[in-house]
Amino acid sequence: MQKKYRKCVGMMILNKKNQILVGRRLDHPSGYWQMPQGGIDENENPEEAVWREMLEEIGTKNAIMIKESKKWINYDIPRETLARLPWGKKYIGQTQKWFVFRFNGDETQINIDTVNPEFSEWKWSDHNLLVKNIVPFKKNTYQIILEEFKEFFRLDDN
Repeated sequence: MQKKYRKCVGMMILNKKNQILVGRRLDHPSGYWQMPQGGIDENENPEEAVWREMLEEIGTKNAIMIKESKKWINYDIPRETLARLPWGKKYIGQTQKWFVFRFNGDETQINIDTVNPEFSEWKWSDHNLLVKNIVPFKKNTYQIILEEFKEFFRLDDN
């Protein structure tokens, strides 16, 4: 059987201090934090998907897109986690296209209590805490993303 990955988008949303918006997943009791992400619907391109997912996950699109990742990043998902996902029997993981955004709004516009909420809470995180606080099977993906987008985290920005 050929490995199949679900096409997704991920978003690194930065505030004025270059901190990253992360949320604690409702469906995972681990306490790990992650950046918003989501699947690409049929007949939808990655850019359309990332704007739709932003609205669905954080309740606003008050941001400016500033960069897109050069490549797609694959990661496998453990079987026990796949078993809890509605698409878990179809795929072994996800392939993601990532985008960086500058959040333009006021924090009161961020609303994770959406129609189908994915996060129990959200916060701004420093980039150097991101990999440490993500679910283990996504660590490599986050390291790749941080390396590609490292221009936003120069020491003089801290």
